[in-house]
Amino acid sequence: MPEYEKAMRPEDITRLFVERSNAGDAAGVAALYEENAVMAYPPGELTVGREAIRALWEKVLADRPRFEPEQPLPTLVSGDIALTSTAPKDGAGARAQVVRRQPDGSWLRLLDQPEFTPPAR
Repeated sequence: MPEYEKAMRPEDITRLFVERSNAGDAAGVAALYEENAVMAYPPGELTVGREAIRALWEKVLADRPRFEPEQPLPTLVSGDIALTSTAPKDGAGARAQVVRRQPDGSWLRLLDQPEFTPPAR
């Protein structure tokens, strides 16, 4: 596995995600997740584990989508756990991730809610 830049701040993960996704690097995207991470995607389903997340991103990135950086909302940190989130540019809901500090001081995603659209009223 190639040596990837580590997220030394929780906010770095979003930037690294965009860079690696736009490069078509599914393994690089998966490297941002803990081994047993849980991702709430595709909608209504869960993808569990780094390997399953890598396989999912291989399918998603096959169409070469373009990701734009989104402005992060303030990060909430409690010890070795942090909540990161962004407000999508389209204004539809929010994205949120729980990240955990690793023994080397870097951060990885543990829980990822990449899309959340509030129910229609």
